[in-house]
Amino acid sequence: MRTAIIIPARLASSRLPGKVLLDLGGKPIVQWVYEVAAATSADAVWVAADDERVVEAVESFGGSAVATSPSCPSGTDRVAEALKKIPAGDSFDLVVNLQGDEPFLPSKVVDDLIAMMRGDESIGMGTVAVPAERADIAEDPSKVKAVLAGGGSLRRAIYFTRAAAPFLREGGEDAGIFLHWGIYAYRREVLERVVSLPESPLEKCEKLEQLRALENGISIGALVAEGASTGIDTPEDLENARRMLKCASR
Repeated sequence: MRTAIIIPARLASSRLPGKVLLDLGGKPIVQWVYEVAAATSADAVWVAADDERVVEAVESFGGSAVATSPSCPSGTDRVAEALKKIPAGDSFDLVVNLQGDEPFLPSKVVDDLIAMMRGDESIGMGTVAVPAERADIAEDPSKVKAVLAGGGSLRRAIYFTRAAAPFLREGGEDAGIFLHWGIYAYRREVLERVVSLPESPLEKCEKLEQLRALENGISIGALVAEGASTGIDTPEDLENARRMLKCASR
């Protein structure tokens, strides 16, 4: 099963403008993500950019990039457009959408997600969530929560939200709270179906592209991994990432 990792990199980020090209330890953030992808078992890695400056930056460090429309409504739409433009794009059976603001995502997690998709053909779309402390993420709308059903390391995602969910009512039993990591794996036909659909009401409300799939009856498998948050969505996230690098280098 041939697998492509496509990294949607949008320069026009509203919460942290230009973030994929911002410096992190002497490299642009998108380069960190590209190196994560390149260390996996995927057959090809491409960046899907909304701006020629991103294409130039990726090519300057030896990566592969393709220009996509600035008007793509979501990262998934950008990935689908890029797949049509990259060499031999129609030969890939599995497509991984690895967001361009996840610089510390372990390559092993990406490989585990790929293995999950390769090992179970009944899963049309997959993603990753990690257990988190309720006090750390519940009230932070920049931290997306995944509401999961089932147990073990492979579960089913039933909702994604920026709100505190599942809500722990006084006297209730905590079902745990999970932080969603911005990585998706699609079988090619599922990706094509998702992008053929209009933006859904919940997607427009929460600004979360994965809700389009759920609202249209597409089941999402969730790989439960371990680790800390890796996404950079705000200036505070970027400063925290820079501090992490400094500590690691000591």
